Amino acid sequence: MYQFTVEPMFGESMELAGYNIAFTNSAMWMVITAVVLFLFMLGGMKRELVPGRWQMTVETFTGFIDDMLEANVGKEGRKYVPYIFSLFMFILIANLLGLLPLGIVGVHPFTFTSHFTVTGVLAIISFSIVLIVGFFKHGLKFFTLFVPHGTPVAMIPVIFPIELISFLVRPFSLALRLFVAMMAGHVLLKVLSSFVIDGWNAGAGFGLLVGVPSFILMIGISALEILVAGIQAYVFALLSSLYINDAEHLH
Repeated sequence: MYQFTVEPMFGESMELAGYNIAFTNSAMWMVITAVVLFLFMLGGMKRELVPGRWQMTVETFTGFIDDMLEANVGKEGRKYVPYIFSLFMFILIANLLGLLPLGIVGVHPFTFTSHFTVTGVLAIISFSIVLIVGFFKHGLKFFTLFVPHGTPVAMIPVIFPIELISFLVRPFSLALRLFVAMMAGHVLLKVLSSFVIDGWNAGAGFGLLVGVPSFILMIGISALEILVAGIQAYVFALLSSLYINDAEHLH
C-alpha cells in the first residue's frame, strides 16, 4: 500500500496552528493535473474558423458535457457547463496521469483520486451546489423533493426521512465510488507486478509459469483501467448533473 502514502515533498512537515500544511506528493500531482488541464484548454481556445485537431478535441469534450447537461437538466443546465466540464476533465486527467508508466524513468505518479479525502471534497462541492441552488431557487419548498408526488398523507412521516437519508448519503456514495474504483485497480496492478518480479526471481520455471501470464494479465488490466478512468470521470459528472437537476426542478 506504499503507493498510496501521502508524503511531504520538501523536508519535514510544516505546521500552522496545529495543522500540517506541507506540500505533499498528492498536492504536487493536483497541481500537475490543473496545469495539464489549463494547457489543454489553452490549445483549444484559438477559435479558428477551420478548427485544428486540438481545438476540435476541446470542442468535442465541451460539446459532450453540454449535451449531457441539456439531456439531464434541460436548458437551465447550460450555466453549469463550466463546472461540470472542469470536474469531468480534472478527474479524467488525474486518473490517466496515475496510470502513466513513469516508474521506468524513476518518477512515480500519484493517483490522488484513490484517496477518499480528495474524492470526498469533490463530492461535497457538487452537493453544496445542489443545496445552494435548491434553497436559493425554491426556498423551503426544496423540502418537497423528499416527498414524491402523489405520496399519501399517511405515508409522508415514513417516506420523508427515508428520502432525506437517501439524499444525505449522496455525497458519500459519489465519493466512495470513484475512490474504490481507482484504489482497487492500482492494488490489482501492484499485486500482479509482484507476481511477475517474484516469479522471475524464483527462477526461469516460475517466471514462465507465473511471471509471463501475470504480465499478460497486467496488460489487459492496464487497458481496462484506462477505460475505468474515463467511465469513473463520466459517472461522477453525470451523477453531479442529475443531482443538480433535482435542485433545479425538484424531481
